[in-house]
Amino acid sequence: MSRWVLHIDMDAFYASCEQLTRPTLQGRPVLVAGVSGRGVVAGASYEARKYGARSAMPTQRAAQLVGPQAVLVAPRRPVYAAASRRVFEIISQRVDVVEQLSIDEAFMEPDALLGASAQAVAEWANELRAAIRAETGLPSSIGAGSGKQYAKIGSGLAKPDGVFVIPHDEQLEILHPLPVSELWGVGPVTGAKLAAAGIETIGDLARLSEKEVEISLGGAVGKQLWLLARGVDERPVAPRAESKQVSSEHTYPQDLTTTSEVDAALRRAAEESHRRLRQDGRGARTVTVKLKMSDFRIASRSATLPYASDDADTLLALAFKLVRFPAEVGPIRLVGVSYSGLEDSLQDVLFPELDQAIVKPATVSSEYESGVSDNLGQAQGQTQSNLGVAHLVPAGRWKPTQDVYHPDYGHGWVQGCGKGWVTVRFETRSTGPGRIKSMRADDAGLREADPLDSLDWDDWLLSH
Repeated sequence: MSRWVLHIDMDAFYASCEQLTRPTLQGRPVLVAGVSGRGVVAGASYEARKYGARSAMPTQRAAQLVGPQAVLVAPRRPVYAAASRRVFEIISQRVDVVEQLSIDEAFMEPDALLGASAQAVAEWANELRAAIRAETGLPSSIGAGSGKQYAKIGSGLAKPDGVFVIPHDEQLEILHPLPVSELWGVGPVTGAKLAAAGIETIGDLARLSEKEVEISLGGAVGKQLWLLARGVDERPVAPRAESKQVSSEHTYPQDLTTTSEVDAALRRAAEESHRRLRQDGRGARTVTVKLKMSDFRIASRSATLPYASDDADTLLALAFKLVRFPAEVGPIRLVGVSYSGLEDSLQDVLFPELDQAIVKPATVSSEYESGVSDNLGQAQGQTQSNLGVAHLVPAGRWKPTQDVYHPDYGHGWVQGCGKGWVTVRFETRSTGPGRIKSMRADDAGLREADPLDSLDWDDWLLSH
C-alpha cells in the first residue's frame, strides 16, 4: 500500500502570532525584527512579503522596501513557543509519529492515510488545518506526497493557508519542471556544481545517468539527490532526538594562509551553524572553534556565555575571539564552528540590541518613541507615529510594542511613548481591535505585563 507523508508549515508564524494577539495589526505589513543597526527580520507577514521583505533580511532594508506603512514589532519568544506547543498538541492528537523540524514545521505519516486516495489525503489535511485554526486562530499550509521531499515541495506550493497534494502518479510531472534548488540538500556549493554542468531543473538531474551524477557531484550525496529527482524518497518519518549541539566545518582544497581567508571560512561555518540553531529553536551558551592545520594538528577552543543566545552577531563575535590565524599556527586546512549548551530559555533571543537606536529620518522627532500609526492614509512624509520608518530610542521604562497592563483597561501594548506620555493599544487575541489610550508615563496603574497574557489562553496555559 502506498504511503503518504505530510509536511505542515505554519504560515509566517512569528508575524501571524503578532497579528493574532494584536488584532489591530491584522492585514498590515508586520516585520518581527531587531531594530539595532545590525538587526535582522525574524518573520514577515504576507502583507510585508509583497514588498520583498523576508526573514533574515537586515531590518533597515526590509523597512525601506515596505515603506512607511511597515510595522516593526519586537519579538516575543514566549508567545511563539506557547503557540507552537498548542499547535503540536493538536497534531499529536491525530498522528502517532511527528517529526518536528522547528518551532513551526513538521513531517507526519498518519497511519489512517496508508493507501488513501489523494482526495482523502486533502480532506484529512484540511480537517487538521481547520482544527488548528479553530483552536489557535493561526493559519497553516500542508503538503503531501509519497515522501518527505514531495511533502515539503507541496507545502510550499500550498502557501499561504492551503493544501497541496502531489498524487503519486503525477509527482514526476510536477517535480521535474521545478528548479533543482528545490531539492533537499542542494545548497550554494552543490547548486554551483549543478549549474556548471548545465543542470537547471530537477528533470535535468533526473535524466542523467548514475555515472554522470557520480562524476558531477561525487558518490553518496550525488546519488541521493539523483534518486530524489527520480521520485525515490524512502526516508522514514521519525521523532528527532534533541540535539546536544549544532556544528558546521569545511575542509578546504588549498590551505588557508591569510587572515582574510580564515575570516571568510569562520563566517561561513558560523552562518551554517546558526541556520541549524534557528531550525532547532533553541539558543546556545557555548561556542567552539575547531581548526585543523596542514600537518593535521587539531586546535579547539571554547567559550561560554552567561546566557543562552541565538543572536548571530553575538555568537559570531565570540567565535572571532576564539579563532587563531595562520601567522600563529601555520597554514589551516579545516575551520569549524559549533554551538552547544542548547537551552530553550533565551535572553533577547535574536535581538540583543533592542534598546539601541537605529538611524531615524530627519522628519521624525527624536523626543518621541514612535509607535504604530492609526492613520493608515497618512502621507509618506508624515511618519512621526509610523513604526516602520522610525527608530526606537530608549526613553525610559516604556518601549514600543512592549506588553503592559492597566487595571482600568486590561492588557495592551505600547504604540508610542515620549515627553512623559505613553500611548497604549488595549487588546488581546479575544478582544478584536482594541481602544487606544494615552496616559502619563508615570501612571501608577500602568505596569509591565506577561506577553503570554495577550494570547488569552489562561485555562490552557494553566494546564501546560
